[in-house]
Amino acid sequence: MADEPYLAASSTLRHGPALVVLTGPPGCGRSTLLQRIAAAVPGPVHAGGGLAMLATVPALALSRAVRARLPGDDVHLVAEAVRSRVRGGLLVLDDVQHCDPATVAALPHLATVCRVVVALRTPHRLPAGLHDALRQAATAWLPVPPLPAAESLALARRTAARLDEATLAAVAARAGGNPLAIIALARQAAAGKAPAGQDIDQIAYAIATALADLPRTARTALAALGLLGRPAPAGLLGPGAADLRAAGLIEAEPGGALYPVSAYVAETAAGLLDPAARAEMHQRLAQLTAPAEAARHLAAAGDAAGAYRQALAAADQSAAGERASLLLFACTLDTPVDLRVRLAAADALLVAGRPGEAATVLAAAGARPTGAAPPLALEVAVLHGEALLQAGDPHAAHDAVHGVPDTAAAAVVAARDRVLLLAALATTPMSALDLADKVAARHPEPLPGVAAAIAAVRAAHRVPGWDTDLAAAADPAGDPLITRWSAWLLVEHLAADGRLTESAQVALRAADAAGQALAYGWQTRFLAAAGWALALHGPAGDPDTVVRQAANLTDLTLPEQARAYATAATALIEADTGLLAAARARLKAAPRHPATGWVAREAAWLDGQPERGGPPDPGDGLLAGLHAITARWAAHDLGVPEISPIPTGLPGPARRTLTAWAVGSGFPAAADSWQPIALREQIRCLIAAGLTDPDRDHAVAALLRAEELADTAGLTVLAGRARRGLRQHRVHRDVRSRRSHGGLTQREQDVLRLVAAGEPTRRIAGQLGISSETVDTHIRASMRKLGARTRTEAAALAFATTSPTRGATSDNSEDGR
Repeated sequence: MADEPYLAASSTLRHGPALVVLTGPPGCGRSTLLQRIAAAVPGPVHAGGGLAMLATVPALALSRAVRARLPGDDVHLVAEAVRSRVRGGLLVLDDVQHCDPATVAALPHLATVCRVVVALRTPHRLPAGLHDALRQAATAWLPVPPLPAAESLALARRTAARLDEATLAAVAARAGGNPLAIIALARQAAAGKAPAGQDIDQIAYAIATALADLPRTARTALAALGLLGRPAPAGLLGPGAADLRAAGLIEAEPGGALYPVSAYVAETAAGLLDPAARAEMHQRLAQLTAPAEAARHLAAAGDAAGAYRQALAAADQSAAGERASLLLFACTLDTPVDLRVRLAAADALLVAGRPGEAATVLAAAGARPTGAAPPLALEVAVLHGEALLQAGDPHAAHDAVHGVPDTAAAAVVAARDRVLLLAALATTPMSALDLADKVAARHPEPLPGVAAAIAAVRAAHRVPGWDTDLAAAADPAGDPLITRWSAWLLVEHLAADGRLTESAQVALRAADAAGQALAYGWQTRFLAAAGWALALHGPAGDPDTVVRQAANLTDLTLPEQARAYATAATALIEADTGLLAAARARLKAAPRHPATGWVAREAAWLDGQPERGGPPDPGDGLLAGLHAITARWAAHDLGVPEISPIPTGLPGPARRTLTAWAVGSGFPAAADSWQPIALREQIRCLIAAGLTDPDRDHAVAALLRAEELADTAGLTVLAGRARRGLRQHRVHRDVRSRRSHGGLTQREQDVLRLVAAGEPTRRIAGQLGISSETVDTHIRASMRKLGARTRTEAAALAFATTSPTRGATSDNSEDGR
């Protein structure tokens, strides 16, 4: 039984990315089990862990593991930075109960790309949301069981061999299978101490008794380690460090810093101090540590005013997420907090992406906007409204700023109007347009935040010139938060209107700007959106570029929205080029999103299974139209009537297509309207024309055009649909001879050359630096162009003047794997 967690964890971690969580009470052997697992799992080990006193330092535990400073204010960037260093190794984190929120939040993301094993002491104080996310992401959640009776007895015997068997049995029974308690109780018994009663905490009692035998300086040093919650140099611990090493209670890191063999023993030593002694030690440690750590020691010592001053001093020396955490800490102390400090804390928290905490900090100020309110109170009110708005509570945001008078400072009025405008857009969109006009009149030369809000409202209502206004608000030279938000709105609105190439261009420019600022979350969102727009538009050149870029993104640690767009782009091209199994497998793990939802329905339709498309996801603009068009095709293939109303707010081509389905004519005109927007939808309209036009000549002409466009673009499945439509009109051609002289791309020739050399798909992918799926795409396209039945025949036809080398003639399979 005792080895079950070890075996389960080792087996799980051998099979690829996974998150294994070991849980148990103090002293149950979690840390020892972590070490055993790390030794058993192949690959390099990156070990770190949480520190009690530094539990709020962003990404500290992960930084210790990968030996690099990490940007704790961007969880996805933290996760990607860790993934890029861990790769095929093993990430080991001890004492997750002491880890900072950024570390715990990154673990679910790392679980999808890395092998991770962590230890979590119970009970713990992790926030419920973080604990639930960790539990949901865990591949295995393994409680560490008590030692069996035989192993408990053996451990007691190794600890105190001089004891008789009866005493050893009593020690093992009283310890309840807890290794730390067994060791402590055995040592206590060996020293001739009276056995503890059954009605007290055996572990704490045994540790307290054992520690009582240590010299006072050693107890003080161990208590200091417990209060520090991290390794410390010998000079900080004083003369007691030598006694602790002699007792085997501490060990040294490679750099010389000392750490307790059991963090729980050190914490227990600290807990044995009376309140006055504990406060005195915290005061001493505050004098010996850096300002950020000293502030927490002073707070623990009850010196709230001193802690406040130290926290502000440390914040002045810090940046980004660490500065936000220190200012937040200062605001939570039981001491008067200057309104300017609350404003600075809220501003830093907003920049770090923590609007909920920013709102809490400002709500505690108690300031309410009235005509007589001092200027600083009005600044608090408008920043509070901004925080509530970003936290997703537009009603509360409106209420927070509603009382700010027009007579306030210009910047305050502008901030108020921005919040009111965006709150109205979220709650009463129709009234927001009128309010935008009033705000624009009040601010002839609006500040960037107001200009961005006005542009957002006009974009939502598609007021003429909205795209120009939003593009101006997205200027990278402005405030990063405003410009990225505006750029994202511009990207999504352009895509919703069917302006896919423009959307991709804006997204790529914004991604470049975000990348230069190390804003990884934004950068990957923009890159994924660009890939999606290009995939949907239809490749202007080689589709492999889009596939490779989108597929590369899906291998990284991404925000959910970025992963959705990247997955949708890759799966759509895979499905269109005949790799339906790969598309389905990719979509199974995709986040729920209108784009992935539509591609899943489309892949089912392309696979001849329209009934498996499922209900449409809510979408907007172009995506809503695509969902409706696929539903029409599914109904047509199933032979059932489709009576759903045509959605509103669709781009012209989508509306024309659905109208054509409704009236049974007009597909050629709809196809023409798709030509500059989405090639595959142009082809589908031509196929629909071929299937519904009563004039045979017109129908055949439309199908031939659809076949030609699909063949040229490599849209294998749609080309097959067009050919099936032609057969219904009794049009049979020698497809093989017509394409035998078709030109191959350079990459297709490269792939076939390696096929002729007898190389399997995996080795071809490795030699050419592309994915196996892309190799298959090239082979299928080549077979289609050359009219070949197998990959070997395609290679032979492509290089008819040369003799295929070893193994080529023996491979008659479809993919040669």
